[in-house]
Amino acid sequence: MRESEPFLVRHADLIFALKTFAASMLALVIALAMDLPRPYWAMATVYITSQPLAGATSSKALFRVIGTLVGATMTVALVPNLINAPELLCLAIALWVGFCLYLSLLDGTPRSYLFMLAGYTVALIGFPSVSAPDAIFDTAVARLEEISLGIICASLVSTIVFPRSVAPAVAHRVDTWLSDARHLSQIVLLREASDETRRDKRLKLATDIVEIDTLSTHLAYDRLTDRNAVTGLGEIRLRMLTLLPVIASIEDRLAALGEESLQRQPELKRLLDELAQWIGSDVSARQPADRVRGAIAEQQAGLNDSASWERIITTSLLARLRDLVDLSRDCRALTEAIAENRNVSTLDLAFRSEAGAAPVRHRDRGLALWSAAGATVAILISCAFWIGTGWPDGASAPMMAAVACSFFAAQDEPARFIRSFGLWSLVGIVVVAIYLFAIIPAISHIEVLIVALAPTFLLYGLLISRPATAGTGMALAANTATLLALQSTYAADFASFANSAVAFFVGVIMAEVVTRIARGVGAEWIANRLVLSSWITIAIAAERRGKRDRAEFAGLMLHRLGLLVQRIAFLSESDRRDADSLVQLRIGINIIDLRRARYGLAASTIAVIDDMLDQLAIACRNYAGGGMPRELLASVDRALGQAVKDPNDSAREDALIGLVGIRRGLFPDAPAYRPRADASVAA
Repeated sequence: MRESEPFLVRHADLIFALKTFAASMLALVIALAMDLPRPYWAMATVYITSQPLAGATSSKALFRVIGTLVGATMTVALVPNLINAPELLCLAIALWVGFCLYLSLLDGTPRSYLFMLAGYTVALIGFPSVSAPDAIFDTAVARLEEISLGIICASLVSTIVFPRSVAPAVAHRVDTWLSDARHLSQIVLLREASDETRRDKRLKLATDIVEIDTLSTHLAYDRLTDRNAVTGLGEIRLRMLTLLPVIASIEDRLAALGEESLQRQPELKRLLDELAQWIGSDVSARQPADRVRGAIAEQQAGLNDSASWERIITTSLLARLRDLVDLSRDCRALTEAIAENRNVSTLDLAFRSEAGAAPVRHRDRGLALWSAAGATVAILISCAFWIGTGWPDGASAPMMAAVACSFFAAQDEPARFIRSFGLWSLVGIVVVAIYLFAIIPAISHIEVLIVALAPTFLLYGLLISRPATAGTGMALAANTATLLALQSTYAADFASFANSAVAFFVGVIMAEVVTRIARGVGAEWIANRLVLSSWITIAIAAERRGKRDRAEFAGLMLHRLGLLVQRIAFLSESDRRDADSLVQLRIGINIIDLRRARYGLAASTIAVIDDMLDQLAIACRNYAGGGMPRELLASVDRALGQAVKDPNDSAREDALIGLVGIRRGLFPDAPAYRPRADASVAA
C-alpha cells in the first residue's frame, strides 16, 4: 500500500528532517554573519518551532514571536529594578512564570504556547543576566532577534520547500470519521454487532473529534489552505458534534422499544432497514433526502394524554431519525462542495447551529492553579539553592526548572515526563561533550561543521516527525543545539560545561520533585474531576432557561468526553457506563431542546417543567456517584404527564422528546412511564 502513495508522502518523515536541518543551518549561518551574540539560539528555535505540517509551524512561529516579545519586555522591566534585591527578583520571576503557565493551561489551544513562552522566556533571559544587569536590554533584543531569525527560517523552508498543508490532513481525518459514523449508524439501525463493538466505535468517534479539533486549530494559519475549505470543514465539524449524540440517542430508543415492539410495527422496522441502506449508499445511488424525510413523517402519529410509553418512545425515535437524515445529507453536501472548491455558503443546509463555530474546550482552573503553583515553588527552591551556595553557574537550575515545569504541566503525570526529559537531555549532553571536545576542535570551516552536525540532527528531525517520539526528539534537538553554543570562534571550557550540565540537572530534578508533590494526584483524580465537571455543566444547562447553546454545549461535552476516554480505566463502573453511552452529553442536549420547546407551551406546563429542571440542577450539583434520586424520576414523570395534555401540538411533541431523552438518560432501568390520570409516577 505504501508503494502506491506519492514519493513525498512515503518519505514525509525524511523530507521533514532534511528541511528542518536545512532551516537550522540557514539560521545559524545568517546569525553568524550578522554577528549575533548567541547564534545557537536561532538554530535551537528552528527545532522548537518546526512541525511536519506547514500550518502548525506557522501558528507556533507566530505565537513564539509574540511570546518572546512579551517575555523579553517583562525581563527588561524586572531585572534592572530588582537586581539589588535578589530574593524579590526571584519571587517576581517565579510568580510571572506561574501566572503565564496558568493562562496557558486554561487556554488549551495553539495560542497557549504564547503564554507559556512569555513565562519561561523571562527565566531564560533573566536568570543568566543577573551578573550583568546593565546589558539586559541588549540581551533581550538579541534574544528576540535570534529567535525571530530562527522562526523566519523555519517558516520559509516549511512553506516553500515541499510544503505539507494542514487541510488535506484534516479533510482525510474528517472523511475517515464520517465513514466510521456511517458504519456505526448502520449497525445501530440494523441492531447488529455486540454492545461492546458499538461502545468501542462510539468512544473512538468521540476521541477522534478531539484530535480533529486540535489539528483544525492550525487551519487559520495555513497559507496553503483555501478559505472556502476552512469554512466548509468548520461547518462539517458542527454537524459532527451533533451527529454522535444523535446516533447514541437512536440506539437508546431502539433499546427501549425492544425487538418485540419492533415486530409489532413492521412499517417502522422497514423504515430502519431502508434508512440504513440510504446512509451507506453512494451519493449517486441515494434517493433525495426529502423523500426519506417524507417516509419518516408518514410514521409520525399525534400524541395526546392517552399516548402510551411505546408511542412516545417511537415518536422520539422518529425525531432523531429525521435529525440523522438532515445531518448525513449536510455532511455529504459539504464534502462534495469542498472537493469541488465551491462556496459552501450557497448550500441549502438543513441543520443550522445555534452557536458559533469556535471550538469550546474544557478548562480545569483548579488543576491549572496547582500546576502553576508547583512551577513557582520549583523555581524558588532552585533559586534558593543557587543563591545559598553562591554557585556562579547555578542560574541554569531555576531556568531549567521553569522550562521543565512549563513544558509538561498539561500531562496527567508531569513528573514522569520531566524525568524522561531529563534522561534524554543527559543523552544530549553526552552528544554535546563528544562534539565540543572531540570533533569541533578539528574543524575550521563552516561547511565541514554542517556535514559533521548532519547525522545527529537529521536523526533528531526524524524523531520529531513521528508523534510517538516527538517529545524525545525535541528534548534532544533543543538541548543539543543550546549546549553546543556554536559561535564564530571556538571557546569551549570543560569546567564551565560541566558546571552548566550539573546546574541543568539540578533544575530538572527540582522540577520533578516539586511536581510529584504538587501534582501527585494522577489520572484517576483528573477523570473524576471531568465527570463532576460534566454534571455541573448539565446543572447549568438546566438553570439557563433562555440561552440557545446546543452546539456550544455539545462541543464542550464532547471535548470533555474525549479527555475522559483516555482515562476511562480509572472510572467507577457507573461512571464508565455513562461515558460509554454518552449519557451526560445526551441529557444536556435534551435539556437544551426542552428549554427551547418551553416557549410554545401553556403556563401550567412550563411551571411543572421548570420545577423538574430545578430539581435536576440540584441533583447534578450534588452528584457524588451512583444513581440519581428517585424523587427526580417522579418529577420527570409529572412533567411528562403534564406535557402530553398540552394543547400546542408542535411544542408538546418537542417537549415530550426532550423529556423522554432526560428520563432515559437519568433512569435507563426505570419501569416504563404509564399515562394515568390518577397517578403522576410511573408504576
